[in-house]
Amino acid sequence: MFHRALPNSMYNGGMDLSGLPRTNHKTIPPEYLDLMGHMNVMWYMHLFDYGTRTLFRSFDFGEDYVERTKMGSFALEAHIRYLNEVRVGQTVSVYSRLLGRSAKTLHFMHFMLREEGQQLAATIEVLTAHADLTQRKITPYPPEVLAKIDPMLHAHQALDWDAPVSGTMGIRNKQG
Repeated sequence: MFHRALPNSMYNGGMDLSGLPRTNHKTIPPEYLDLMGHMNVMWYMHLFDYGTRTLFRSFDFGEDYVERTKMGSFALEAHIRYLNEVRVGQTVSVYSRLLGRSAKTLHFMHFMLREEGQQLAATIEVLTAHADLTQRKITPYPPEVLAKIDPMLHAHQALDWDAPVSGTMGIRNKQG
């Protein structure tokens, strides 16, 4: 499911993305173009969303989980940084890093790397919550999901670089 396409080298201020799972990969088509001659901002969210889906599937929290349990995820907050222009025909990869969790919430980031020149194009920091979709209410993650989230979270917390978080969101009462 995940791909390791980056060499073990440092990118963008000491962030070695090679230790993170690649959760999306796309060559930008002409339909993504905006009036400024680069990728429209709505497509950043689209590409990041597919990265989230892949990330969630890695701990069996994807579409099958939603259909089977009638539980899923609500986005609570997001912060996007646009760092380098992405143009039609360029290829980008999204890498994902878990930052923290509580019993009900998950904090993570995606890093969009423009493969030409190995430049960080954008980041998004996200806070989500586990939700019971029948009651439309935030509820704790079940143990079987946490058992798959926690090993990845611990591995990402052990990385030797700090994630460039916005400072505007996070987890209170961290676990994991």
